Amino acid sequence: MTDVIPFLIPILAILTGGLILLIPVLGLTARFALKPIVEAIARIREEQAGAGGRELALMEERVTLLEHQVQTMEAALDRLAGAHEFDRQLANPNR
Repeated sequence: MTDVIPFLIPILAILTGGLILLIPVLGLTARFALKPIVEAIARIREEQAGAGGRELALMEERVTLLEHQVQTMEAALDRLAGAHEFDRQLANPNR
């Protein structure tokens, strides 16, 4: 065991020195290599969210128009039912 320690010290020193230089270099390289990819993914997500927002606004507008149309049809049906009841009463005054 004591024979191995003199060989391990220089190896550990070389590895530690190499890692002290290699880790920042790898970090900077990864940052510059991954930055365009991350920005592209973020841009795609923003575009999808924007398209979803426009689709949602369009759907809300369509639902509002359909609700208005249903209300108009209900009002027309009520008027028609009233007119039918009036005609029935005119045709049969005894009731």
